[in-house]
Amino acid sequence: MKEKIRALVKERNAVLLSHNYQPPEIQEMADLCGDSLELSIRAADTDAEVIVFCGVHFMAETASILSPDKIVLLPNADAGCPMADMITPVALRARRKDLPGIPVVTYVNSSAAVKALSTICCTSANAVAVVNSLDDAELLMTPDRNLARNTARHTDKKIHLWDGCCPIHDRLTVADVEAAKAAHPGAVFMAHPECRPEVVEMADAALSTSGMIRFAAESDATEFIVGTEVGLLYPLAQKNPGKIFYPASEGMVCPDMKKITPQDILDCLENMSGQVKVPEDIRIPALAAVTRMIELSR
Repeated sequence: MKEKIRALVKERNAVLLSHNYQPPEIQEMADLCGDSLELSIRAADTDAEVIVFCGVHFMAETASILSPDKIVLLPNADAGCPMADMITPVALRARRKDLPGIPVVTYVNSSAAVKALSTICCTSANAVAVVNSLDDAELLMTPDRNLARNTARHTDKKIHLWDGCCPIHDRLTVADVEAAKAAHPGAVFMAHPECRPEVVEMADAALSTSGMIRFAAESDATEFIVGTEVGLLYPLAQKNPGKIFYPASEGMVCPDMKKITPQDILDCLENMSGQVKVPEDIRIPALAAVTRMIELSR
């Protein structure tokens, strides 16, 4: 199966992307692994004509936003994101009317249509920098209330929340972390900023998935408790031999991130199926919001 997929990737002049939460067998055969935005940026810089994104729908949309001349394929159309579904363009327009004149900072874990209505996007890694870059004293941050609350701890600005969250990260509790720390007393605890504020307060470091991989590599510690989706344990172990990684909770499994199978990838490459294309009237304003963030990061 892997040989067939790799042969088709070459034949189609494609690049195969895998998010850090994908199953090990998907990550093993990918050309690039990483965070969602990181992957879209790196794919845009390749000469590939086709992007096969092993992730969820909003990630494929972001790839389409940044690479309008490339064909973007999502191997399983049912791979979505509950948090991205917690905000719609209609609801955001209504909220903007209630909060006239203030900027909208939108997490990249959102649909292209929501990005298109936003002032600037952010990632879990740069949310604080994005918020502090704005001249406004108030802003609306969507759609993750946990990321917004964790960001609010590092700014004097007033942040209006959107009542959305990642169900996987939101379910990690203080009791879960206490149990993990009791079981592994010498381990360093890394938490994702999508976790609840009281959980992030317990962390030795609050980091994105790629940030966790870099932190673990640079740390002198040899044991880590990982407060994010369990799929990250695989790349952490692969890139840090000799170090041990424990899930903060075995229950942190995203069903959508496990929907894509090798057969799905093979089928989509054979049939060029599962294409995700963002219409220009949405892509252009969404690109502006994403580009503002990328330029700030650079």
